[in-house]
Amino acid sequence: MQSTSLSATFALAGFTVGLGLTTSARADFMEDSKLSLALRNYYYNVDNRSGGADQKEWAQSFKLDYISGFTEGTVGLGLDLRGLVGLHLDGGKGHHPAINTFLPSEGDGSAQTTWSSAAAAVKARFSKSEIHYGNGLTPNLPILIASDSRLQSQSFGGGILTSKEIENLTLTTGQIERAKGRASTNSTGLSVSGATKDSNKFRFAGGDWRATKDLTLQYYYANLENFYSQNFLGLVHILPITNDSSFKTDLRYFKSTSDGRNGQPGYAFNNNGGYAKNPGKIDNTTWSTMFTYTLGSQSLMLGRVQVSDDGGFVYLSQANVVNESGQNEGEGGISFYLFTDAMIGQFSRAGENTNIGQYSFDFTNLGVSGLKASISYLNGQDIKAADGHGPDQHEWETDTRIDYVVQTGPMKGFGTTLRHGTYRSGGTGVANQEQTRLIFNYTYAFF
Repeated sequence: MQSTSLSATFALAGFTVGLGLTTSARADFMEDSKLSLALRNYYYNVDNRSGGADQKEWAQSFKLDYISGFTEGTVGLGLDLRGLVGLHLDGGKGHHPAINTFLPSEGDGSAQTTWSSAAAAVKARFSKSEIHYGNGLTPNLPILIASDSRLQSQSFGGGILTSKEIENLTLTTGQIERAKGRASTNSTGLSVSGATKDSNKFRFAGGDWRATKDLTLQYYYANLENFYSQNFLGLVHILPITNDSSFKTDLRYFKSTSDGRNGQPGYAFNNNGGYAKNPGKIDNTTWSTMFTYTLGSQSLMLGRVQVSDDGGFVYLSQANVVNESGQNEGEGGISFYLFTDAMIGQFSRAGENTNIGQYSFDFTNLGVSGLKASISYLNGQDIKAADGHGPDQHEWETDTRIDYVVQTGPMKGFGTTLRHGTYRSGGTGVANQEQTRLIFNYTYAFF
């Protein structure tokens, strides 16, 4: 392990706790602390319908989180610690692909039997502002999302400041310097899809303003040095209709441009395998509109995402680290803030216009509390051919999801998720797939 080593974790812990805290400060630090163990059992099956190798993996993850309170005083100090352990249960060589985002790889191409990592972050609180610095950060922002769709979650290293000094306004700024992938124990630099160089400076700032109780406005700016700059505007409005019905409007706009060395050897963006007006360069505008009508236990969501013709939608990725067997170290697989971030496809190439529909049902009113189901359909058209001259391409995907969480009794909080996805492409180069995921989650809180 690199920056997530156990020795570094405990050294940081000792430094923080030993800052001359008074007895009362230590008491407050401990009284508000939380310790929990999250268990995740995950079966992942990819049935490749285009002739490539299938992927079958089954594994268990243990995540131990210690989140301290803050010491008393004008500036409160705290510490967050995380330990991760993974166990490979089944799959083995032949079912573990060279490009993977599920389990770390051995030198012979098989999945590692066991692996572990640790992270630590110090934090401080002043008035209504908090700063976190270290590893294991899991932001959920329009311009940066830590993906949690595999056995272990992605995390980042750096610093994030969140301020709520102004009523109804949340301001966030920071700098991310490294990332740990969903299937890796090591931290890597930051990059974009297709690039071989990386950066250790992803800077961002923005805010969420709750203009009224039903309306939230957002603006964020982000810059990945030598790759891209990005502006985001968002609007979320919920219109109550009756006591059990509402209409939600969700609008998202991204404008991304080239920065620094972008386009030069090693810094080129592959535009998600699609067309680029200026090869290797980032130049994109993406609109997303989504409308959701909710009536009692049911909701219907309809929307559209439009990607501009000049290049694909860009989002933060990681440097591609390859081991001696030619396999990557599981650093890929970041999420992004569009409704097209589906179970299998991404629907983010130049010119792509995607129509989206989703129907969801909550079974609580039928006497089955904790049971939810949904089915969604995405259809992407008008994708520009990578060479700019071929016929337009297309793709579609259908995703089905069932979630159940035990509501009472000794197993309260135990969750089960079953997901199935079907993906088909027309000229995009992405393999036709059937994907099945079965996930069990349970978190035990010690205090």
